[in-house]
Amino acid sequence: MSGLWNNAKTTMLMGALMGLCLAVGYLLGGQVGMFYALIIGGMMNFFAYFFSDKIALATMRAQQIGPQDDPALWEMVERLSQRAGLPMPRVYLSPAAAPNAFATGRNPRHSAVCVTAGLRQILNDHELEGVVAHELSHVKNRDILISTVAAIIAGAISWLGYMAMWGHDDRRSNPLVALLLMILAPLAAAIIQAAISRSREFEADRSGAELAGDPRGLARSLQKLESANKRIPLPIPDAQSSLFIVQPLTGSSFAKLFSTHPPTEERVARLMEMERRH
Repeated sequence: MSGLWNNAKTTMLMGALMGLCLAVGYLLGGQVGMFYALIIGGMMNFFAYFFSDKIALATMRAQQIGPQDDPALWEMVERLSQRAGLPMPRVYLSPAAAPNAFATGRNPRHSAVCVTAGLRQILNDHELEGVVAHELSHVKNRDILISTVAAIIAGAISWLGYMAMWGHDDRRSNPLVALLLMILAPLAAAIIQAAISRSREFEADRSGAELAGDPRGLARSLQKLESANKRIPLPIPDAQSSLFIVQPLTGSSFAKLFSTHPPTEERVARLMEMERRH
């Protein structure tokens, strides 16, 4: 039941985000402005669809590995992928000291799972299985595409907001309206984008725990990762923070204001409730 609600919530939030983009375009230039908003959003989404995975992996300096490089990790990804009915994703290892993990790729046939060196050092096999199952659930649920589209639409809204102030020279336009658009449109987009990301994290926790067969491993890993990532920074752009299983310490105040992850305590509590029910 919670899975259906999370999916419905994501659909409503995505609709709200796209509606906001079109509304900003309409306020800027009527039907013509709305048309340009659609074109801008479409072009940015096309680019993100094909290249966002390469950008994310390059940012993390991740290297693709084979079964001989980390047999335990490779076997775990292969076994859980088969259990989930997914093609075997590419497996990457990042040298980052901050313990974290993410999945990327435009669809299950072009997906990748990446873990950091820090994560491999602090998790046991039971906890690692929970993390891998969580990331494969993102792949199966196509959350990577959803999050990427949400981030790109939010970026387009921010760009249109700035255009309202600096790029719109229609003399009939109201400067106060333009100023409000510049401030409020990106703010609203960031809030909606963060809500989408949090909804998908809850769903990946639930389906990942079911895939692994035990919610406790994922719950323990989240607690360990949350503690470590509060101390060890991971220098990545804010736009990529939603990819990771726990909120990275990026040093940005923006990431703290608009967290893309639910509170870890709430995630752990939900997983423990799953265990009690089963």
